[in-house]
Amino acid sequence: MQRKTINFKNYSSFKIGGLIDVAVFEKGDTSYKDFYLIGSCNNTLVGNNPPSLMILGKEFDYIKIEDNRLKIGGATPSGKIASYCKKHNIANFEFVSHLPGKLGGLVFMNAGLKEYEIFNHLIDITTPEGVKTKDEIKYGYRTTNINEPILEATFELLYGFDEEKVEMFKKMRSNQPSTPSAGSCFKNPQGDYAGRLIEAVGLKGLRVGDMAFSDEHANFLVNYGNGKFEDAIYLIKEAQKRVKEEFDISLECEIIILDQEYLGKKVL
Repeated sequence: MQRKTINFKNYSSFKIGGLIDVAVFEKGDTSYKDFYLIGSCNNTLVGNNPPSLMILGKEFDYIKIEDNRLKIGGATPSGKIASYCKKHNIANFEFVSHLPGKLGGLVFMNAGLKEYEIFNHLIDITTPEGVKTKDEIKYGYRTTNINEPILEATFELLYGFDEEKVEMFKKMRSNQPSTPSAGSCFKNPQGDYAGRLIEAVGLKGLRVGDMAFSDEHANFLVNYGNGKFEDAIYLIKEAQKRVKEEFDISLECEIIILDQEYLGKKVL
């Protein structure tokens, strides 16, 4: 398996992390189970002791139409998907231009904006183990039970790209800060909003080192320059602790924490 050195301070949207040697998955590789697959790290906080990491090779960056269906490689960036769909008048992908990341990551977490989710028009996915239909996957709000690399996803092919939806999604994102972050820090609990709860317990704008809950949107943990992993973890734990004490609600992380101590935990 080939290797690639990545500087996560530049690579991740959080701008946190150091130089890490990452494996590159190519067709035919069988040792993928020894690695944690990452995409473009737009919803990821890289820790000081990450697991063995892997990215998909460039051969998985493609979009094609086959048998009246849309097939997209797992390493295809969301911006490329949005541009392709606009150019070819394809419907139902207008929202992805406002969701940074790659196709594999979008499917893995059932990414979306409100009711517009990537699973809405999904037919199946291809992994190293073969094809899985949508019915074989458990999925919900920002979650799936997929635990293998997503090499390709197949979608319904419907025409009618909607510019009005593009504007609607743009307005939805207008209150989000441009400061480096990993998007929404916590999932919205049922019937409430994580940002409201964080603000209600007095954490909006709280800064520790260069990390803070944004003044613009309390559910965005932002990096004002030289943010450190430890400070991000402190703020995440503090928010979960205060919200639990005040409202008896357990805030679950929407961001993925790539550190051996916290891997897989949604409540720290």
